[in-house]
Amino acid sequence: MRQVVFHPGEDRYWVAECPSLPGCISQGKTKEKALENIKEAIQVYIDTLKEDKLPVPEENFETYVMAV
Repeated sequence: MRQVVFHPGEDRYWVAECPSLPGCISQGKTKEKALENIKEAIQVYIDTLKEDKLPVPEENFETYVMAV
């Protein structure tokens, strides 16, 4: 299980990032497509770490939403 953060990009596409995997970012024209793309990006990222015999970062997250 991985946390994914979505935000609208300047090009009107949705950007999806996985904070526990540095640099693991994708996008899509819709949130659904961005979710599909980030799932694939996460899997490729983890597979590549394993192939290179590198440690896979654990997922440790807390989420807070606040009004400012």
